[in-house]
Amino acid sequence: MQMTERGRAMWHTSLASAFRTALACTIVGAATLYGPEWILRFVAFPAFSYVMVILIITDATLGDTLRGCWLALYATCQSVAPAIITLRLIGLARLTAGTTALAAALAAFLVVLPNNLTHLVAKRIALGQIVLIYVIGYINGAETEPVMHPLRVAASTALGVIACVLALLVPFPRLATCEVKQSSKEIGQNVTTRVKLYMKAFCAEDATSAMASVSQARELSRMSSKLYQTIKRYQPSMRWERLPFKIWRWQNVNDNKGEKLQSMEIALRGMEMVLASKSPIPSSLLAGEVKDGIKNMQERVILSIKRVNNIPQPSVTPETDLEKPDECLQTLQEIPETSQELPFYFFLFCLRLLETISTAKPEENKGSVKSKSRSWVSDWDSKKVMPAIKLSLSLGLAIFLGSLYSKPNGYWAGLPVAISFAAAREATFKVANVKAQGTVIGTVYGVMGCFVFQRFLTVRFLSLLPWFIFSTFLSKSRMYGQAGGISAAIGAVLILGRKNFGEPSDFAIDRIVETFIGLSCSIMVELVLQPTRAANVAKLELSRSFHALYECASLFGAKPSKAEIVESQKKLRSHLTALKKCTEEAQAEPSFWFSPFNASRYEKLFKSLCRMADLLQFSSHAIGFLGEQGKGNSPQCKEILRDVDQDLKSLTQSIGLLAKSFEEITLLKSLDAFEKALVKNDNSSWDIELGKTPNPSFSSPESEPEKILNTYLQHCRGVADGMFRAEEEREEVKVDKSQVVLSLSALGFCVEKMGQEAIEIEEMVKEVVQSENPSSHVNLHEISCKIRSLYK
Repeated sequence: MQMTERGRAMWHTSLASAFRTALACTIVGAATLYGPEWILRFVAFPAFSYVMVILIITDATLGDTLRGCWLALYATCQSVAPAIITLRLIGLARLTAGTTALAAALAAFLVVLPNNLTHLVAKRIALGQIVLIYVIGYINGAETEPVMHPLRVAASTALGVIACVLALLVPFPRLATCEVKQSSKEIGQNVTTRVKLYMKAFCAEDATSAMASVSQARELSRMSSKLYQTIKRYQPSMRWERLPFKIWRWQNVNDNKGEKLQSMEIALRGMEMVLASKSPIPSSLLAGEVKDGIKNMQERVILSIKRVNNIPQPSVTPETDLEKPDECLQTLQEIPETSQELPFYFFLFCLRLLETISTAKPEENKGSVKSKSRSWVSDWDSKKVMPAIKLSLSLGLAIFLGSLYSKPNGYWAGLPVAISFAAAREATFKVANVKAQGTVIGTVYGVMGCFVFQRFLTVRFLSLLPWFIFSTFLSKSRMYGQAGGISAAIGAVLILGRKNFGEPSDFAIDRIVETFIGLSCSIMVELVLQPTRAANVAKLELSRSFHALYECASLFGAKPSKAEIVESQKKLRSHLTALKKCTEEAQAEPSFWFSPFNASRYEKLFKSLCRMADLLQFSSHAIGFLGEQGKGNSPQCKEILRDVDQDLKSLTQSIGLLAKSFEEITLLKSLDAFEKALVKNDNSSWDIELGKTPNPSFSSPESEPEKILNTYLQHCRGVADGMFRAEEEREEVKVDKSQVVLSLSALGFCVEKMGQEAIEIEEMVKEVVQSENPSSHVNLHEISCKIRSLYK
């Protein structure tokens, strides 16, 4: 099968990353195995130099490496200087397994505590140095020099950093600036191709060819998501490359370009929403000049996208002049009579929105910039201190048990805990599993390499190259991820890159056991201190997503500022992203004696909530366009416009009430416990008509989306007629009729789809609650009323 362009790019990136990793390890190996005596005297821990290489250079750019140099220096100041003072105060001869574990745990706690002030890589480096300083000091006892020993650890760190910098410069530097620039170019091409595919599907005469184009566009959409992740991954590194490479002004990249391209995704998702619904477009709407006009509009949009991406274009022809009005849109003068015509108008609205976003000038951020400076006092919060407590206990326990099992190899139990530290919550069992598997397969490969090439040290180094390629693919796989890939690379290089450490098979067994001890300690501490299942975290995040949806829907009709709308939508998106992550973690977590996690329903809820968020955002854009056209109109027209606002407000308030109800329902641990709480609070005789809050259910006959839509369309016709009459009566009032029709029709499409999504969300929430309470009959409205009676 022919390899795709993206596949070739992945192979090229993986090979380049493996080559640079192997080169950096070769530099470390050459220095420690064949270097002069003074290097061997100072670089006493080549194993940690290899670990530094894997931590810094894996899939790195020059900017990442330069940042790694600074982080290594910062980490060394955090660990080495305090360690020298501590070792001189305690005395190396008095170190025991217990005191060593305690000293390392306290030092680790102080390193991890400033949660948001220290980069994750710096923490990992500092923690690894702490393990080596204290445990090796305990192993060698009084023979260890309290000053030179920590400095030798620092020298080993420095060798790894220097090797990374040299490897990134040969044969030419890999720049984050070039990665971002290339990804932005590919995204521009991706967006352009998707617009063409959506237009092809929209104008297709049969459903089969239309769905084929939509399928191609969906695949491109998944590719664009990875490209956006690449930009997000490398943008922080660009700042580290600008200082030494200011003379390369041609490589400067506009940081806002990626954000502007990503802002176009909302319009593309709207176009896909129309086509995915398989709603037939009336042939009368696509007849004759309209189809030609739409294709001309497509060329204008594509041209504007290419201009955003700084792609050189030939001179603009009259047919593609960006300032020329769209003739096909000027024919849209009437509000659709039926809901079957709404998808057509909404698709054109999305096309117009895409053009508007692509031609908009970047806005300057004039808001007040909040200071990011923090004090350690602000970090003394239970949630922020917990990562430091867990890490220090895990590290101390791993060092203690590892030293009891094998004193000479005790630090191998603490190193996996140190270098794999993650401040954010992880899927505990999954991560521990892939780390263990990566360590085992890497160690086995190293033992096999030593057996085959036991007399040829140079060939042993060469055998690392294919393994680094394999580890790079492991890091990018969904099964192993970065944790498994790094563990596999370290497992092999620690055996193939050293000598005089005993029999490889004996060392392999000791290291596998010590690694198992360290990972077991991490799992045990995690279960004792935070025994919260990922499924429960996903449930909590689902409730938070409903709360964010409630806040976002509640803004309609409240006349919020544009900044407030954008902020509420960002908040909703962030909670949905967290919900997706928690769902994946819960799916990977073993159930044990708990009920299985209902991942399929959570995934469906996530997709429905994302569509609801998109529809709310489309509504905001449409209202913004209407607000611009409604300025200066007659009081009668504004009064009719308020009727349309009231229709939308009524719907969004119902959605908000529904979201608020689901926010509370999804937090219930069980319906049986909830009924007992009702009895305890003497609220068993609850009133279904309690309070003035209306029934938030969309399943009731009076809340059918069709009825809401019909009422809305009637008011829309009044708005359009009022605006057009105002333009005829008052010459100074200029109204873009097509923009009014498009915006009102787009709102009608959103009204219809939001009602449908609300029904689907209601059914899925019912399924989730029913699966968690299989012995109970679930009535969401009844539960909602009982909750209100409990908190009245």
